[in-house]
Amino acid sequence: MAAAAQISPGPLSQAHASLEGTTKCASCHTFGLGAREFKCTSCHAEIRQRLANKQGFHAKVAKNIAGNQDCVRCHTEHLGPKFNIVKWEPSHDEFDHRQTGYALTGKHAKVACDRCHTANHVSADARKSIRVKDPNHTYLGVSDRCTTCHADEHRGQLNPDCARCHGFESWKPTTGFDHATARYPLTGLHEKIACNRCHRALTADGKTYVQYRNFPFESCTNCHQDPHRGAFQGDCRRCHTTGGWKQVRMSSTFDHDRTKFPLHDAHVKVECYKCHKNSNFKEAVAHAVCADCHTPDPHKGQFAKQDCASCHTEDGWKPSLYTAARHQQSAYPLLGKHAAVSCAKCHLPAGRDTEYHVKHAACLDCHKDAHAGQFASEPTLNRCESCHTVDGFRPSTFTLAKHQDTRFHLNGAHAATPCGECHKPPAGRYPPPPAQYKFETLTCVGCHQDPHQGQTATQSKHDCNVCHSVRSWKEVRAFDHATTTFALRGAHRAVACAECHKTTALATNRQVVFEGAPTTCNGCHEDTHGGQFSKGNVVPECTACHNETSWKPSTFNHETRASFSLRGAHQMVPCGQCHKETTEVNGRQVVIYGRAPSRCAACHANL
Repeated sequence: MAAAAQISPGPLSQAHASLEGTTKCASCHTFGLGAREFKCTSCHAEIRQRLANKQGFHAKVAKNIAGNQDCVRCHTEHLGPKFNIVKWEPSHDEFDHRQTGYALTGKHAKVACDRCHTANHVSADARKSIRVKDPNHTYLGVSDRCTTCHADEHRGQLNPDCARCHGFESWKPTTGFDHATARYPLTGLHEKIACNRCHRALTADGKTYVQYRNFPFESCTNCHQDPHRGAFQGDCRRCHTTGGWKQVRMSSTFDHDRTKFPLHDAHVKVECYKCHKNSNFKEAVAHAVCADCHTPDPHKGQFAKQDCASCHTEDGWKPSLYTAARHQQSAYPLLGKHAAVSCAKCHLPAGRDTEYHVKHAACLDCHKDAHAGQFASEPTLNRCESCHTVDGFRPSTFTLAKHQDTRFHLNGAHAATPCGECHKPPAGRYPPPPAQYKFETLTCVGCHQDPHQGQTATQSKHDCNVCHSVRSWKEVRAFDHATTTFALRGAHRAVACAECHKTTALATNRQVVFEGAPTTCNGCHEDTHGGQFSKGNVVPECTACHNETSWKPSTFNHETRASFSLRGAHQMVPCGQCHKETTEVNGRQVVIYGRAPSRCAACHANL
């Protein structure tokens, strides 16, 4: 018992008691190095078959990808012999029968479960595979055929699929049956006859049923008495139709061409009673114009002064004789692509209420405004012909020369820009609106992204022409630096803009810095004196000794700014003769000016 407890997780249920014991584990379990497996459907063939056929409740709720592994989600074992491994107790009010693949609709929805799920309704073949001993305690094996529960009221005369004719709401009427699909379709007055006039009641085994097969219907005389007593060989259809006894069709021996109205084309197929209303063939029938018979007028008086024969023939209402060539003689000749447009595209709606006298003064009478009203005002006033022709919407006839008459002249590089680069739908809207032709602003930033990120907005007011031209973006000779706080003089005039206005990797899109560019010498130039003229952290201005024209010669005034006056011959001595002492600063030799000797003997030999 100790060893068994180590192997088995617990006793089996009463239903699986025959599989108890450590030697029978393999009956349900598959052992190996992979994931654990079960053999539930090896024994439960009835469930295996339903899963394979994708039939019934288990096929709906089981996760087929998991196989037998999914069975244990609902049927848990090893919890003792008294444990009910089938925990599902269906309720008629709560259970959704659609999960079985057979929805309960109509009167079926009110039937108690045990009215259908009984042993009497389980077929003999199904019982062989069902493991439940008492078929009254299973929901398997019940066929979805109507005859499983209901007796065949037609005694095998008709197809066993009752749903072809009957519904679940009631046995009568037979809403699904269409007599037109039977061997004898019902037409004319036959459609109004009660079914039992032809389908008589029969009795067999003391029970009454309706006859649907094995009775004649090949001849009218099978049901109707021959009033002519065989004078016409009993073939009533030569003269009569199911529409009525007095509605006599034209005899095959009668030549209608001998009358005032010969029958041609489609008129030949018309039943006699369509024109001879009361079957009195001697009574004159009006036929001077089409409207004598064909009413109401399908065109509702649009062609009141014309006869139908001008556009139609007796062969058929369609196609019309009104051709494109005749349209050229109308008030609106068809030119360009209009000649290939089908009639129904303009004459709407296509059908009996078609409008033929349509408006055509303006293109927008037929065509949707592709520009959404952008050209409704002066000077175009929505006249599409200003830019388009009937030969096609594209290409437009709006040329570069016409663009020069607008508020925005195309000059320089703008003249070579494709129209679609500027005139395109506004971004970020769905569905995309029409291409934009009217703009709130004609400044450069209306089309171009500001590469300066608004740095120059104050000075230029978004007018890029202050610095640039339409010939090239990089041509900035138009900008006058004297208008800024730092006028360019001397050697600064020859310096490229990028030498002072440099890009920064931290800025968006590596923007060039214009505002905040340095204006002091040390902002751009390295201190070649190694900071020896700085006082604290304040760097002196280079202009004390140098100017913007050239770094050399120095403009340092030795008389006013140094303690050693240069007079006499000292004025002619180069600076480097006295200022010789150097020191290394940041990897370079820097002259130390403050340590120059002031005694004569320091520079002159003792003579």
